[in-house]
Amino acid sequence: MPFTLTMPKLSPTMEEGMIVKWHKKEGDRVNANDVLLEVATDKATVEHGALDEGWLRKIIVKEGGEAKVNQPIAIFTAEQNESIEGYKPEGLQPETKAVQEESKVEEKTDVPAETKGGVGSIRQPSFVPEPPLEHYEFEGVTENSKRVLSSPLARKLAKERGLDLTTVKGTGPNQRIMSRDLERAQSTGVVAFGRRVQPTKKPGSYHEESLTPMRKVIAQRLQDAKTFIPHIYVEQTVNAMLLDQTRDQLRNVDVKVSFNDFVVKACALALVEHPNVNSGFNSANQTIIRFDTIDISIAVSVSGGLITPIVRHANYKNLGEISLEIRQLARRAKDGKLDASEYKGGSFTVSNLGMYGVTAFKAIINPPQAAILAVSGIQNVPVVQNGVVVPGKIMNICLSADHRVVDGVAAAEFVKTVQKYLENPASLLF
Repeated sequence: MPFTLTMPKLSPTMEEGMIVKWHKKEGDRVNANDVLLEVATDKATVEHGALDEGWLRKIIVKEGGEAKVNQPIAIFTAEQNESIEGYKPEGLQPETKAVQEESKVEEKTDVPAETKGGVGSIRQPSFVPEPPLEHYEFEGVTENSKRVLSSPLARKLAKERGLDLTTVKGTGPNQRIMSRDLERAQSTGVVAFGRRVQPTKKPGSYHEESLTPMRKVIAQRLQDAKTFIPHIYVEQTVNAMLLDQTRDQLRNVDVKVSFNDFVVKACALALVEHPNVNSGFNSANQTIIRFDTIDISIAVSVSGGLITPIVRHANYKNLGEISLEIRQLARRAKDGKLDASEYKGGSFTVSNLGMYGVTAFKAIINPPQAAILAVSGIQNVPVVQNGVVVPGKIMNICLSADHRVVDGVAAAEFVKTVQKYLENPASLLF
């Protein structure tokens, strides 16, 4: 008899998934535990094995298609040649196009369900791109122009002035170049601007891409965080000279650690001194969360989005243990092999863009946590020591904190403590 395969729930927070690849095609025999398909969830791309054996008779959701959890994605039969005519797939039925369009309108104009009934009313504005320009003419010539129409006077003047007639578009009959057009001509000298290739697309042309399940979750969480969490920012410049020297000394004895490892360790120790920063906010019942353990989330960029694996009990681990754990977590994150327990939770987050050489940035809080530290790259700058300007190295850090939980003074004290540890890196080796 026919039976339905529905979209499986492959992560604790998964609400819908996108089918990346079917490993079986219609008409194939499928045995239990055979790899059946790959699904992109809100966290990673996961292989899903068949739970029951049978014959794959119809694929309802093709590769690249999306389906909500428990929505039918394929029809199977127990026997090869059973009829599926008239069989109605079981499970959550997909919304009709009309319902989907109505839902999209509501998403653009209404607040999320959990925010309704709160103080005030917020409407999400609709931001759409402008259409491409229809009536626009590129003021230039192609590099493949074979013959240039020009007046005798224009040719004479161009030769005298060393101007390239192929770099200007004429305003005379049949686009003939006239002497008045030469003011826009480029030089024929050794150093000259290259000839332009004429564009083929209209100005403002664009194409759109659907959000992956992971990017959808990221977009919604960051939008909610920035909209409903009152961020306060506290910045601090750190003298990174000793930090840089300490890392080099460790590398000289084959101990490889990163600047981020030092930062995580410094944050762990600072959170011990300032437990009020190791907090969160429960928006469901409007209470402050006081985390009893220091579990630091590390922002890791992966294909299609961002994930935050967690170093648990970070204050109990030495620098080497933290470094090894972060490398292992980052590798598993990029391979899409993290367990839910390795990225769900955390009491504080570190986001480091130092490897890209950025001088400063502000991070968005990762709810329900109350704080996140943004770490920038180390810069070579002149500094003043004992009244003398000498070469130095600095690093900028910025704490984003939920002002409902962390006051400005508390945020400043925490940042100064992090600075103290980073400027005295020997204290982080233990």
